Amino acid sequence: MNIFRLAGDMTHLASVLVLLLKIHTIKSCAGVSLKTQELYAIVFVTRYLDIFTDFISLYNTVMKLIFLSSSFSIVWYMRSHKIVRRSYDKDQDTFRHWFLILPCLLLACLINEKFSFNEVMWTFSLYLEAVAILPQLVLLQRTRNIDNLTGQYVFLLGAYRSLYIVNWIYRYFTEPHYVHWIPWLAGIIQTLLYADFFYYYFESWKNNRKLQLPA
Repeated sequence: MNIFRLAGDMTHLASVLVLLLKIHTIKSCAGVSLKTQELYAIVFVTRYLDIFTDFISLYNTVMKLIFLSSSFSIVWYMRSHKIVRRSYDKDQDTFRHWFLILPCLLLACLINEKFSFNEVMWTFSLYLEAVAILPQLVLLQRTRNIDNLTGQYVFLLGAYRSLYIVNWIYRYFTEPHYVHWIPWLAGIIQTLLYADFFYYYFESWKNNRKLQLPA
């Protein structure tokens, strides 16, 4: 554990809390992509298959439980909560997210560090997480006007991945033989997908105006 990894974890946690705050207190999921949330639920399930078999640390287990429970809570709110689900704009959230799953799974079967079930699922979760934000970004482009909490949620998600890249760079120079090409490449691709959003986010912050993405 180093300061960059911890900052990345806390930023990731903050993004989830911001989204849950929006949904639970405002009783609205406007501007939030259910497709992205479903993909994240799959990411966490396949990544944390070892949660009850391999104990690393209390911190590690608690974080896994938080991300699993929060992810399924968000999906439940958007699908089943009698008030929240009314604000979900399914007519705009039309990205065919299921078509992302099979290519990521096939890629994980072909390119992995070890061909075992848990390892392939872990690799699959990395590939899927890299592209899981796409439905959310497409939805934001379609709706144009983005409320503050949704904008902060997406920004924190991108910041979390950026901090993880800094963590990997730090570990590469401080730990001998620390080379993991698969998470590095997946993380870089994921961060690049946020580049356009980051630009408009900082522009709106600098000019003190409402965040808007070009159509």
